[in-house]
Amino acid sequence: MIPLFPNDQTNSLTTLGNAAAVTHQHQFDVLIIGSGAAGLGLALRLPARLRVAVIAKRDIQEGNTLYAQGGVSAVLDSSDSIDSHVADTLKAGAGLCHDDAVRFAVTHGREQIEWLQAQGVPFTTEKTGNGNGNGNFHLTREGGHSHRRVVHAADSTGRAIETSLVDAVKARTNISWFERHIAVDLVTGRKIGASSNRCLGAYILDREHGKVSVFSAKFTVLATGGASKVYLYTSNPDVSTGDGIAMAWRAGCRVANMEFIQFHPTCLYHPKAKNFLVTEAVRGEGGLLKLPDGSRFMPRFDARGELASRDIVARAIDHEMKRLGLQYVLLDISHKPAEFIREHFPTIHARCLEYGVDITREPIPVVPAAHYTCGGVITDLQARTDIAGLYAIGETAHTGLHGANRMASNSLLECLVFGAAAAVDIEANCNNVAYPDKLPEWDESQVTDSDEEVVVSHNWDELRRFMWDYVGIVRTDKRLERAKHRVDLLAREINDYYWNFRVTNDLLELRNLVLVADLIIRSAMVRKESRGLHYTLNHPQADETHSPQDTILTPQNYQNS
Repeated sequence: MIPLFPNDQTNSLTTLGNAAAVTHQHQFDVLIIGSGAAGLGLALRLPARLRVAVIAKRDIQEGNTLYAQGGVSAVLDSSDSIDSHVADTLKAGAGLCHDDAVRFAVTHGREQIEWLQAQGVPFTTEKTGNGNGNGNFHLTREGGHSHRRVVHAADSTGRAIETSLVDAVKARTNISWFERHIAVDLVTGRKIGASSNRCLGAYILDREHGKVSVFSAKFTVLATGGASKVYLYTSNPDVSTGDGIAMAWRAGCRVANMEFIQFHPTCLYHPKAKNFLVTEAVRGEGGLLKLPDGSRFMPRFDARGELASRDIVARAIDHEMKRLGLQYVLLDISHKPAEFIREHFPTIHARCLEYGVDITREPIPVVPAAHYTCGGVITDLQARTDIAGLYAIGETAHTGLHGANRMASNSLLECLVFGAAAAVDIEANCNNVAYPDKLPEWDESQVTDSDEEVVVSHNWDELRRFMWDYVGIVRTDKRLERAKHRVDLLAREINDYYWNFRVTNDLLELRNLVLVADLIIRSAMVRKESRGLHYTLNHPQADETHSPQDTILTPQNYQNS
């Protein structure tokens, strides 16, 4: 058994920060922070003998997975191949994909689809002449893919997956879930004076009651998603605030490639529509991007037209909007039969109708929005981070799969493949690790309730606006310098606020967002070239004189354990 604490462990937590009064000590075999496809998929793959806790910031199903429209990429068609999927992914990643991670993910694609089917996910199938499903998946094609290989459930795949996984989790007696809870910080051995820096669990805030509890565990998994809420416009739900990346960095983990933020080219433009993404599959099924005069523009930017990779499409839209002073461009699939549109895109059709747009007759007004964080916490193929006992999966992690640009529908694939790999590794090692001793509690005696919540809301708005203006789709050295100056000022102010007042959900999210924003800016300043999702006017070409390298940032407290 690996001892996690010395017998004379200290109760001093002055290095951890403040928190509300601790009311409970919870102990589990595995603590999973995040309840999307990555977190729930891992929980369901763990053996029933292990006690598992799942932390959900809002309702258990709320997160990016729920809103994913496209699907899961996997090689299922006889005309397709593993090598082809690997080649497409490598091309999209612009030289920064890790070959071993790509082949590992792609090779395990089919088994993930079969596993999801076994969990009850109702994937769309091809229909025979009599209208009955024949058991074969309907495969669609999205940007960057050379074959139809995207399995989907109409245009709400994420909802179908998340709903099925939630139902399966609720049927498991060994899995406990905690809704409306947010992680404050990880607890590692070094933070409490132990000789080993193993991750021992986390401090979790009950959002409704304002109380922080200690969750100790043999293994802790970060599955908190990405950080797109750092931008003013995003397709992501409000929970995407980079919590896992920020906590891992503070604990001493390295991060990589944070400059590569994917902006989805097509989000619905309407003053009352919040974060509604129009799936890539609309273009995959023949949707055309047009200017207000009805002319297409994508052929001027890429021979693949609307099926070019997302970074190219997003920059093209951004270019045309700035060139012509437009607030949006148009995505038109109305030339397709109305029945086809309603069958393939029922969610989009219904939502657009709510805003007065009938996509069977007229084009959809769309704008780019921050969508996916390609970088993250560095992991190996078993999802292990730099700290023993700590795993990162899904959008929180940097596995090497996405490189400089994520190819469409590879994200859910990554969640499932690396969640499964983490489950195997945890099961293989769980008998060799002892439960942590009782963790020390936090003391709130030196903090007070804040009477200046406006500080949080003001800084939140300022952060997201300057990130959009200075660190968005197109960057310059001067813009990045301005952003760095502002994020440094905000970080100092938020840090001072954090140490003096009781924590709240908004304060924790802001604290995490400003840290992740700094990591994005620092990474972007390091890369003196344009590659994939990072495009800068000062260095508009890729550096072909050297082999492409990941941007790796290392925290001061890094010590590979």
